[in-house]
Amino acid sequence: MEEVIKEQGNFIEEFIKEDLKEGVYNKVQTRFPPEPNGYLHIGHAKAICIDFGIADKFSGKCNLRLDDTNPTKEDVEYVDSIMEDIKWLGFDWDNVYYASDYFDFIYECAIKLIKKGKAFVCDLTADQMREYRGTLTEPGKNSPYRDRSVEENLDLFERMTKGEFENGSKVLRAKIDMSSPNLNMRDPVIYRIMKVPHHRAGDKWVVYPMYDMAHPLSDAKEGVTHSLCSLEFENHRPLYNWFLEECEIPTPPRQIEFARMNVNYTLTSKRRCLKLVNDGLVSGWDDPRMATICGMRRRGYPAEAIRDFCEKIGVSKAFSVIDMALLESCVRDNLNANADRAMAVLRPVEVVIDNYPDNLVEEIEVEINPNKPEDGTRKTYFSKRIYIEADDFCEEPPKGYFRLCPEREVRLKGAYFVKYASCEKDENGVVTKIHCIYDPETKGGNAPDGRKVKGTIHWVSKENCCDATVNLYDRLFLVENPSDEEENGEFSTNLNPESLTVLKGCKIEKDIAASLPEKKYQFMRQGYFCADKDSTADNPIFNRTVALKDSFAKKK
Repeated sequence: MEEVIKEQGNFIEEFIKEDLKEGVYNKVQTRFPPEPNGYLHIGHAKAICIDFGIADKFSGKCNLRLDDTNPTKEDVEYVDSIMEDIKWLGFDWDNVYYASDYFDFIYECAIKLIKKGKAFVCDLTADQMREYRGTLTEPGKNSPYRDRSVEENLDLFERMTKGEFENGSKVLRAKIDMSSPNLNMRDPVIYRIMKVPHHRAGDKWVVYPMYDMAHPLSDAKEGVTHSLCSLEFENHRPLYNWFLEECEIPTPPRQIEFARMNVNYTLTSKRRCLKLVNDGLVSGWDDPRMATICGMRRRGYPAEAIRDFCEKIGVSKAFSVIDMALLESCVRDNLNANADRAMAVLRPVEVVIDNYPDNLVEEIEVEINPNKPEDGTRKTYFSKRIYIEADDFCEEPPKGYFRLCPEREVRLKGAYFVKYASCEKDENGVVTKIHCIYDPETKGGNAPDGRKVKGTIHWVSKENCCDATVNLYDRLFLVENPSDEEENGEFSTNLNPESLTVLKGCKIEKDIAASLPEKKYQFMRQGYFCADKDSTADNPIFNRTVALKDSFAKKK
């Protein structure tokens, strides 16, 4: 019998299919609505994949909308970074909108609510409102200003708009139910006075809508059919729907929530990330140890690997914390398949091959990527003087040591077998130079007499290398949930002191010194690396993206 394969979807897709089947909507339109008050992070990557992916699956549209309702925290710098990150991840929007595009419409809706007796101007302070709000087990109390007349509320709101009152002296609140079990429905603030210039609207407004009001009305104005949000907005959905109903939106959007992406050993809160930056604990938003998209990009994470990670996580309603090792595994798999191979010596010691001709420099053909034979080969060069890793040599090797030592012959990757002859040391007994002899019959790394060696080490030729700086990155935090460990906003006690090791004087092949930023390599036996954005031919800088294996697990 022929097997029938049913396409597997997720609960969001099932809701949308149901809506389309029942004729609730005749199209699908989503939006990705970040607030431009910081840089996007790995959690946003999941939302981007969902918002744009759902629209693509249903042949719909996905817009980018910047929810710029709080001018005290927003900046054009963040707008530009958001756009750059989305495109780098491999997505593009149908249109770009701003919540500020709809300020006139949202203001008209506020007037409509006042006229319907559904909103009032309140003079309570923020502290007083908290006292009146009640608790999860006790109902709140009505504001003494709740029963102002429609005329008085219209007059006061107009005067608020004209700037007659100071910040914090008055707010506009929705009139819903102070005894509601859902605290979000207890007469929430929907407009506040903020005498701050807006990055797009300038000085036009001194009152700004709260997010809970701007969000549903922006969705409605824009024609969004399905408003996909993270799970913390589930309790806000009744308020979302209340605004749409009371403002008489004819075909209201449907809000659907999914679980946020929580990854261990990281911080994704914009507020906390900003503190890391401002306190100088990282070099900036694009520090490769950050979970920001620009930080991961600078570290060398491929966009395809991040999308693959989001797909593997899937869409769920259940809260969970994802192991960073899964993201690193996706990165490692992608780079193993796609990164060019090269040789680099990070902690070099010079080797002189005593019986090799003094002026001979040999060309050696090496594969660019063994997983992509169609990419062909490139040339590297071998000579009398080379560099190897300092820890690839040991005078008194422990049991099971298969690298260069007095008793053992080793293979130089793609070149020759060599044997130890002697070494030179400085006044502290540190080896500064190693002398070896080579077998000229083993060119290519194989012996014609069939003898085998257990150790293969990488190298670079002294005549064909240059110095480079290599940044070895590891996880920024030692604890799995740094947010839970935060005390008084301090992170320093939980920072990993080995999250960054800067190595100077590393030796790399000359051909890769001029690599363009973000060019990715597997440095043989070392891990995966990419050229930093500040790297130049005269000052090459490479960042370690991930090790060949998960080294962090061994440390714990």
